[in-house]
Amino acid sequence: RALRLRVRARARQGAARVRRAVVPVLVASAAAAAAWAVAVNVLGHTNPFFAPVSAWVALGFSVDRQPRRVAELAAGVAVGVLLGDLLVNVIGTGPAQVGVVLAIAALVARFLDRGVLLTTQAGVQAIVIVALPAAQAGSPLGRWVDALVGGGIALLVTALWPQDPRRRVRHLAEEGLEEVAQVLRDLGRGLLAVDDEMVEDALVRGRASQPTLDQWRSVAADARASARVSPAHRRHRSELHDLEGAAVRADRAMRNARVLVRRCRPLLEGGHDLTDLGELVADVAAATSELAIAVGGGAVPASVRARLHAAAERTDPRALAPEDWHVQGVVLLMRSVVVDLLEAAGVPPEEARSHLPEL
Repeated sequence: RALRLRVRARARQGAARVRRAVVPVLVASAAAAAAWAVAVNVLGHTNPFFAPVSAWVALGFSVDRQPRRVAELAAGVAVGVLLGDLLVNVIGTGPAQVGVVLAIAALVARFLDRGVLLTTQAGVQAIVIVALPAAQAGSPLGRWVDALVGGGIALLVTALWPQDPRRRVRHLAEEGLEEVAQVLRDLGRGLLAVDDEMVEDALVRGRASQPTLDQWRSVAADARASARVSPAHRRHRSELHDLEGAAVRADRAMRNARVLVRRCRPLLEGGHDLTDLGELVADVAAATSELAIAVGGGAVPASVRARLHAAAERTDPRALAPEDWHVQGVVLLMRSVVVDLLEAAGVPPEEARSHLPEL
């Protein structure tokens, strides 16, 4: 059962990645085809291998197509191909030549720019030039022109198809918060039904969802860094900063939720009254799902915060379990989850904690 849940979680995450990648992949594929067509029909090259390679490498399959990143990748391909072309005609091919050409290409790329992507691609393409016979890749220096064609088309696509850096971060934010909501939803159902398997499902789902939260945090940090240097996206810096902070707090909420699930499991066998606790968890799950939709749409309406505030006000251990200190301990953990979610919704920490009942 646990394996099935993990497989379903991975499949759900994989399907989400495919949905995000469909348009970027189609655009990059069309750009690669266009680069080949230009090299063949305009330049008269018979086998312009590096034209589509350069276009595809520069554009990639993600929506993160910031002009600097695309330019770095395109330049890396062109530098690697040029140096490989020049050197292979002097020193030939072989294992020693691969090492020499790679070292020179990487050092030249580091001299030209501090970007890691440029250096990586320069080295890779230099290796390809040395290892790939000229008959399979076009004439010397013509391969460099092909690389320039592919890179130029990639930059043209980037200019004509501007990407809002917030879009991907919002999608990941919605997915990440929905993962938190699903864990809490499974836990709430398990508590209300006094079903150990449902609670175990919540724990398995929580563990399997960590890659989504990690990706949200990483992509948000990259998008915010790009916005600092991109004049077109500087106005988005504030929202990207908030989304990065929300990723940290959502990750904290998930970690606390997993602890909460583990602490709830022993309660199922002790004859405890878990109705009020289960209803509270279910309400917080519903509020978290609403928060996911709101953040994915670029706004957090006041109704979401009000719903989480109301949930926070119900986290009084003595009110939920007057005579059961075991359940009271779990309620204390629930308070941390609710505060984390309030902060993910943009509520300042002091205000978030102010809605908790006094102990």
